[in-house]
Amino acid sequence: MNNSLHIELLDWSSCHEHATRIRHAVFVEEQGVPIDMELDADDETSIHALAFVDSERNPVGTGRLLPDAHIGRLAVLPPYRGRHIGSALLAELVDEARRRGHVQVALAAQVHALDFYTAHGFRAQSDVFLDCDIEHVAMVRTLTA
Repeated sequence: MNNSLHIELLDWSSCHEHATRIRHAVFVEEQGVPIDMELDADDETSIHALAFVDSERNPVGTGRLLPDAHIGRLAVLPPYRGRHIGSALLAELVDEARRRGHVQVALAAQVHALDFYTAHGFRAQSDVFLDCDIEHVAMVRTLTA
């Protein structure tokens, strides 16, 4: 893992500018998700993780934890992939769910990322379904103390 990696948990008002920029680059520009479907009302009620990789505090990744323990919108900018930033973001969101007393976390994984989530203790709970014309699988992970 990158020694300069730092993850912060923030509310939407504190991180919306950075998180929106990252999510727009990954989901809208790279994956073709319609812009009106990328941001939603869940952003206001979620806790958001931002990943910073240098002393300049340049955010390069994000994700969110909804009040119902659903993890979503996990995204890392392309030049920073392969550096375990996604793993660090996911671990921080799982830890936050545990701190909040949840016994399980859930997410909808893009099919290309199934191995990533499986390696982090998630297991498939559905057949493949389409969300924004992208194949997904519902996954869960049971949390321990």
